[in-house]
Amino acid sequence: MSLTIDQAPHREAGKPHGFTGGIAAMAEGKLYVLQHPFPLDGRVSSYPGSARGFSVVNSYLLTQPDAAMLIDTGFGKDEPAIRAEIESLIPHRQPLSLFPLRLNEFMSINNVATFAGHFNVETCYTSNIDAALWFDFGTENSRHILESMKVVAVTRADAIELGKHGRAIDVMQAPIRLIATRWLYDREIKTLYSSDLFTHVWRDTPAGPWIVTDDTDTTTPDELRSFMLNTRYWWLEGAPTDSIRRGIGEVFDKYDIETIAPGYGCILKGRKLVQKHYRMLDDFLKASDKSRMVSRYVTRDEER
Repeated sequence: MSLTIDQAPHREAGKPHGFTGGIAAMAEGKLYVLQHPFPLDGRVSSYPGSARGFSVVNSYLLTQPDAAMLIDTGFGKDEPAIRAEIESLIPHRQPLSLFPLRLNEFMSINNVATFAGHFNVETCYTSNIDAALWFDFGTENSRHILESMKVVAVTRADAIELGKHGRAIDVMQAPIRLIATRWLYDREIKTLYSSDLFTHVWRDTPAGPWIVTDDTDTTTPDELRSFMLNTRYWWLEGAPTDSIRRGIGEVFDKYDIETIAPGYGCILKGRKLVQKHYRMLDDFLKASDKSRMVSRYVTRDEER
């Protein structure tokens, strides 16, 4: 199925600097991305210290006639806006499941307790069963809400079904990670939810655009390399990357991926573009292997 993009009405074309967040329909009635930008000013460790401009936090709402699932819950500062966006997209009291892909990241887990107390949350999928300990940020009655929430621990290779109409979501352990992280693959709309990888495209203004297509992409291999070596993946230079390459390659060999949907940063849309960014990443990992490079500690102040 090819994806189409239908930007929400409140993204006013005449006000490129006024966008503070909103909804983009990636597959009408199937997938919506709730996006909220944040500035890059040297304080965000997910990006190089010298990066300037804006990135965006992506929460993905998968919808079916009888159920919905939210992938990552966004930062607490955006909770009122995200809650209103979800309310505008699904019927009141429709069953909603939550799937925070990174248990240690605020932009992934910050609003779990709040949403569990507000929506009809049937299930929270995680890699750990003790969710109440991970998601308690001191909100009113949060511990009671979390302890009563149904938690399902998914394995490193699993599948879940959204609703009763056969929409299968494949779950996998992220083949490259620093913390407990899951990737998901949506079979119906051929989308890979890649959490904190493929997050390397950002913008000059908060207006975006936040969805990149082949005819708008200008990313170079040097830019990807610089991003990887100046963020949380700095340690890859001189690491045994062959096994990481095999793990990522198996994902791209197994699944027909038309869109890469990261937890933050621009979404990559189109099979040709997906292959381009996968190949650039693979080339970087190959060149970084310990057989070619020497591993060393790098401080945040040193950029490569």
